[in-house]
Amino acid sequence: MNYSIKKNKICAVLPFYNEEKNIEKVTEQTLNFVDLIIAVNDGSTDNSAEKISHLENVILINHDKNTGKGAALRTGFIKSMELGSEFTLTLDADGQHEPGLIPKFLERLKDYDIVIGNRLHDMKTMPLPRRLSNKLTSKLLSAKTGLKIFDSQSGFRAFRTEVLEKILPENNGFEAESEMIIKAARKNLKIGFVNIPTIYGNDESKMESVKAIKGFIKILLS
Repeated sequence: MNYSIKKNKICAVLPFYNEEKNIEKVTEQTLNFVDLIIAVNDGSTDNSAEKISHLENVILINHDKNTGKGAALRTGFIKSMELGSEFTLTLDADGQHEPGLIPKFLERLKDYDIVIGNRLHDMKTMPLPRRLSNKLTSKLLSAKTGLKIFDSQSGFRAFRTEVLEKILPENNGFEAESEMIIKAARKNLKIGFVNIPTIYGNDESKMESVKAIKGFIKILLS
């Protein structure tokens, strides 16, 4: 790990678990648009961490065991706040998100507290189960919050770092991303969206469907 820059205005939180195939490329591309990356290794058992340990402007934080995406995000958010960043982005390490779109997210933060990537404007390449899941959860969260939530499950997001303390997730799983939307709505934070492409590779999803559904229901009823 090398951290050489003096300023930290734009910080990206990159949670990962066994992503040695894609993480180096994603990290290098993301560094073109941010000052610092906080990469949170959520108990990987492969060589993911080693793939990025040599990169400058990357802070690598290791969890001893796989705790869940929500836990990894929380670790990264807390570190970003400690470092005094102005803006904090999140994106997935599996190559599903295009780092080149980061400037669009930052531009939207001029008018919003949180900006979420919306894949549901074009779902042709999204697998049917994910398409149905995303549409259903987005509709349910829209009803819950009274806001139009276009894509509740998107992990490509940008935040004014100052609002993170109000919406830090308490849940450790994938439901944490929905939890943050509900908390943001309750705090009357402004949520905007940016259309992003749907990119899926051949890798198996790390989301356990039954566990994710149970977690989402718990959040919805909270």
